[in-house]
Amino acid sequence: MESIATILIIEDDEDMLELETFHLQKEGYKVIGFSSTQNVEEALKKEEVDLLLVDRMLPRIEGSEFLGYLRDKGVNIPVMFISAKNKDEDIEEGFLKGCDDYLRKPFNIKELLFRVRAILRRTSNLKLDRIQARDIVLDFNTRKAYVEEREVALTRLEFELLSLFIKNKNRVLDREYLLEHIWKDHSDTQKRTVNVTINRLKKKIDIENCKNYIVPIRGIGYKFR
Repeated sequence: MESIATILIIEDDEDMLELETFHLQKEGYKVIGFSSTQNVEEALKKEEVDLLLVDRMLPRIEGSEFLGYLRDKGVNIPVMFISAKNKDEDIEEGFLKGCDDYLRKPFNIKELLFRVRAILRRTSNLKLDRIQARDIVLDFNTRKAYVEEREVALTRLEFELLSLFIKNKNRVLDREYLLEHIWKDHSDTQKRTVNVTINRLKKKIDIENCKNYIVPIRGIGYKFR
């Protein structure tokens, strides 16, 4: 493999968790395993996770409900459900909650590995040289931003912030999420700093204040649309 991907598994069946972990590690992936959703959010803050493999029948909270919660919090990591809830309506519900793939139990381990490779190949942002949304282009090689093909001078912080918004287009990102992922939750950083920085960024990419790239969501945070 060109690079090591990190996969986080949530599976309350210890034998199944051990089996999945063994085969994924054998393929060269870094694997983090949990038997419940407890402490998963903390792990996602500390680790650069590339894929979540989630059972649906978990203790404390059903897997699709937990995924819905993560999506509402702005977590955009790809997710594959691996579940014995295998009726058509169960699978439909899983995708509606935000999963990227759905593997029914019992499953063939080779199929799991093929699907994991396919998701990582399709969703990896690590190899992107450029990303685009509407008329904004970000070039990661030169660290330059363009609006309507016009270069816009952004600070490092502004570039990272705009990149995060574009990668999470149409998802609401709350201020705590932005503090953790852009400011790394520095103790001297207040929520007001987020507002000030976003307002400065908006003025740079939307001089005439008519495009509404980044909109405030009252009482929560912001969304790029």
